[in-house]
Formats: sequence, structure tokens, C-alpha cells
Amino acid sequence: MLELDNVAVRYGSTTVIDELTWSTGTGGSVVTALLGPSGCGKSTLIRAIAGLEPLTTGRIMFDGQDLADTPAHRRDFGVVFQDGQLFGGRSVAANIAYGLRMRRWPRPAIRVRVEEMLELVRLSGFGERRVEELSGGQAQRVALARALAPRPRLLLLDEPLAALDRLLRDRLATEIRDIVTTTATPTIVVTHDHTEAALMADSISVMRSGALVQTAAPAELWLSPKDEWTARFLGVTTVLAAEVTDGRAVTSLGEATLDLPDGHASLGLRPESVRAVGVVGESPSSGVVAAVADLPAGRRLRVQVGHIELDAITSDRLGVGDRAALELVEERVAVIGE
Repeated sequence: MLELDNVAVRYGSTTVIDELTWSTGTGGSVVTALLGPSGCGKSTLIRAIAGLEPLTTGRIMFDGQDLADTPAHRRDFGVVFQDGQLFGGRSVAANIAYGLRMRRWPRPAIRVRVEEMLELVRLSGFGERRVEELSGGQAQRVALARALAPRPRLLLLDEPLAALDRLLRDRLATEIRDIVTTTATPTIVVTHDHTEAALMADSISVMRSGALVQTAAPAELWLSPKDEWTARFLGVTTVLAAEVTDGRAVTSLGEATLDLPDGHASLGLRPESVRAVGVVGESPSSGVVAAVADLPAGRRLRVQVGHIELDAITSDRLGVGDRAALELVEERVAVIGE
């Protein structure tokens, strides 16, 4: 549906997007996340797709049509930015109706569509309220309703939840996912937040320094990052060497059954990939607890094992200085480069 062919965006000698080739919107995917660290070019790419940023080289096509000569307001794409950019001093209904008036919809049809959108974003009865009276989450839902009202061919969301607190972000991410799925609107969302990407997207494309590193479904991405940089960006804190024979991966923390060919492998460990239990005395895969954090998801340890420190989870009441035996949680171990 959306195809980018050797797209580059440069400002003088600075390359922001580097000859990027990418396609999305196929294979039944409704929501695609562009996930990457701040400054990697995600927002510039979204603006280029929207027609708000000129290309240095390359082509952007939608449904096979080259958009080079199509200005932003003719592309029929909806865009929501981080701050929503609502029109101050106007009502919620007036904001939602803006794009419809620009398209010269008749007034009765505008009224009907505005009410439909208010119901869709769970703000029925808010039409006459001034946008200055809205909470952050309500304002973003109004911005989403305004973008969706004209029935865009593509919805572009640029860090739409970044200014909200964690609890509200998670809830609104799920709501946005439900809304765009209900309307069957192909959507690209830019984010630097792994949880937000997983809650919203069918497919995630990881971006680094103006280039795409890997595209995969969330479950595949977490367990099979392409390289060590991607693995660490996705939450891996320790990379562990393994030798695989007949599906058994032998590591310094013991063995794990993994569906891998014989030979060397690099395993990526997040805290939840390692389980710690208290022990007395030495054991081959034990270490000393260096730090403890009691988190909502459980107790997390930092354990010194030989010359390395790694993170682990535990249900035991272990403290700093205690000795802990470590074991791999096989289903939560990532395989890097596979």
C-alpha cells in the first residue's frame, strides 16, 4: 500500500534519512510502528510521507501512485502530532469538523460525522466543550477524531502519547488501536516506547540513524533481534555466548533447549530471561546479589557472576550480599542474528 524507494532527506551535509526502502500496509497489517531512539529520523520520515518534508532523492508511492507531484493537502492522509495541535478558542466539534469543512461537506453531513467521531473516541456530549478544558488524553482523542473524520487513506501518528503519563499512555494506546482497527484505517505510528509499539502495532520497524534495521511482528522482534544494537535497544541487558549441539545451547549459566542449528550463538537476556533462587555455597551458575529493586512486576536483582553483572527476577527474599543460583527462562531468551 505504501512504498518508499531509496528515500533520502538531507539538510546540507547532514543526512537524516539515508536511501531508505520500505513498504507497509500489506499482509493484513493495520498498524505499523516506527520504533527507534530520539533523533534517528522517525518524525522526519513521517513528515516526508505526509508531504510536509521535501525529499532529496527517491520516491514515495501509495497504491502504486507516485506522490511526488501531490501536495500534502491532496494526499488524503490524516496526521496527529505529539501535542495534537488543536485549534484553541474553538469547541471540540469545531475542531473535528475542520477537515470536513475544508472538503466542503454539507453541514448536515458534518454534524452527523462529528457525532459519529465523538462516539467512536468515547467523547459523546463533549462537542460544545472548549478544547482548553480537556485533559491531555481527551485532547489527543479529539486530535485523532479530527484526523479520522474525513476518512483518510492513511493515518500518521507522530509520538501521539509522548506527553502523557505511563498509565494513560498504555490505556490510550489500546484505545487508539481499537479505534483504527474499527475504522480499518491503515496507520503508521512513530514512537520510541517499546510497550506503546507492542500495544498498538501488528508490525514494528526498528529505525536507527536514518535507516531501517528490522521489520517484524512484535513477538518475533523481541525474540529474534537482527543484531546486538537492536537487541539492546529492545531491552536486552546481557549478551551471552552459547555453543549449540542437537538443540541444546550450553552457556556459562547452564543449558537451554533452543531450536537452533549447531554452532555458536549469541543469546540476549532481559531481566525476565533469568530466574534467581537463593543458595548456600558455590555452584557453577551462581553469583552474589549486588543490587535489589522491588518493582510492580516483581523483585529484580543485579547479580555479579564472575567478571560480569546481569539482571534477574526472583520470588525469593534475597538481599544484597546473598548468593543466588541462576537459571535461564528458555521461552524468554532472545536469539540475536537468527
